[in-house]
Amino acid sequence: MSDIVLEIKGPVAVITLNRPEVLNAWTTPMRNEIIEALNGYNTDPAIKAVIMTGAGDRAFSAGQDLSEAHDFDGDRAVEWVGEWERYYATLRGLSKPLIIALNGTAAGSAFQVALLGDIRIGHPGVRMGQPEINSGIPSTTGPWIMNSMLGMSRTIELTLTGRLMNADECKQIGLIHHLVPADQVMSKALEIAEELAAKPPIAMRLDKQRFREMSEPGFKDCIEAGRRLQKEAYDSGEPARMMEAFFKARAK
Repeated sequence: MSDIVLEIKGPVAVITLNRPEVLNAWTTPMRNEIIEALNGYNTDPAIKAVIMTGAGDRAFSAGQDLSEAHDFDGDRAVEWVGEWERYYATLRGLSKPLIIALNGTAAGSAFQVALLGDIRIGHPGVRMGQPEINSGIPSTTGPWIMNSMLGMSRTIELTLTGRLMNADECKQIGLIHHLVPADQVMSKALEIAEELAAKPPIAMRLDKQRFREMSEPGFKDCIEAGRRLQKEAYDSGEPARMMEAFFKARAK
């Protein structure tokens, strides 16, 4: 079974994260599949908009698959940050609108990916947040994205507590644009994707280019900080200890 499922619905491409048994958590190979798909859609003139969603009814994605990151040392963590840079740069470089259809929880890096989308649709059971601190992992890209959207005060609170916000809070602070019943998330996402697909494509590309230009210095800064901070964290052994405790608690 593939880690992602790709569909074409007229001018709209749909990417479905397809590891529901682990809450669609992603590994490096899975992210590479998504990058390849996005690059293909970006150069395909027949595709005018992209939707990303998750399989199942529990999670859009739980973010990083901790079983992959458990054994990282500092040097591997630095390499890992480079992989995230490539993934996020691909999302940021997409010249077509990206709609995130939140079928469930978006946590950690999946929360960040959701925020890198252009428009987010969710349902009342969706939760979103930045729980990395609970795994002993420092946050670098997350605070950069949150600060630009929410301001420093809320960014600090969400980062240090690691709590997940419910759908009402996400809608109230502008992170979820449309809140609909769970069985209407995909149809609403398709409606919006088709609406955006009909917009003038050059203006769409230039608008998205300008958003990227406005935020590029912060993106470069957070990636550089990520290399520095993740190396220190993983060399300390704290992420491995926290992940081991998580695995033991889950096994019980």
